[in-house]
Amino acid sequence: MRPGYVVRRIGFYVLICAITLFFAVPMLWIASAPFDASPGLGVHWPDWTLENFRKTLDHPYAMHSMVNSLLICVTTAVAVTAFAALASYALSRVRIPGRDALLYGLLLLSSVVTGTAAMVPIFVMMFQLGLIDSRFGVALVMTGGLLPAAIFILKDFVDAVPKSYEESARVFGASTGQILRDVVLPVARPGLATIMVWAFVNSWGNFLVPFLLIRSIDKQPGAVLMQTLTDEGGSVNLQVLPVFSLLFSIPVVVLYLLVNSRYGFRFHGGIKS
Repeated sequence: MRPGYVVRRIGFYVLICAITLFFAVPMLWIASAPFDASPGLGVHWPDWTLENFRKTLDHPYAMHSMVNSLLICVTTAVAVTAFAALASYALSRVRIPGRDALLYGLLLLSSVVTGTAAMVPIFVMMFQLGLIDSRFGVALVMTGGLLPAAIFILKDFVDAVPKSYEESARVFGASTGQILRDVVLPVARPGLATIMVWAFVNSWGNFLVPFLLIRSIDKQPGAVLMQTLTDEGGSVNLQVLPVFSLLFSIPVVVLYLLVNSRYGFRFHGGIKS
């Protein structure tokens, strides 16, 4: 082997190890600090205890914020999946002028006009609708932000469903709604699962929207409450925060494992006519 090739390979593996370590350290901290009697900002072998869990459960808002997060995220994921399924089926089967331009325009606008840039008009609109300090209002805003990309992704799954399936169902007298419910959606279930998990994860970790729209602390989701976990002196509460971070990550991991074990994750359809 040439010396230059060996040096490049060594440098490549060193870079990979450094990147892996960069992402591994926070994970190790989340795994060890909740069980440490004296947690700090560094990673070390914990002095095992469950006292931190008791203090987290005794926190007046910690577990309630988890329930708020679940309510908001489940509502958002279900709404995004349902509306994306209807819209993607219509855009896939109905031939209308400018259909592709409309689809790409929605995706482009949802990418260019970020949530930060749109928050002032969104806040005004939600204020006029009386949805400030409403968990439903937060879910509504998140659904609107995620829907264009969800339609774009799910349309590819619907395109992959052979039209011969639908034609056979029409021969037996099935309506359009029955075809969508009993033929198209069952075949496109991997896509629906992918969109549901994707929407849930994006809304679960969203901080900006609930931070601006929710005023009551008892309605705040976990992503917002996490910044308020301080002790009497105003410092970060390192007994509650690690446990809360660990519990906050569990729903996403469990949902991913459940869906991945049954459907896997794909961003394209796999059926050919």
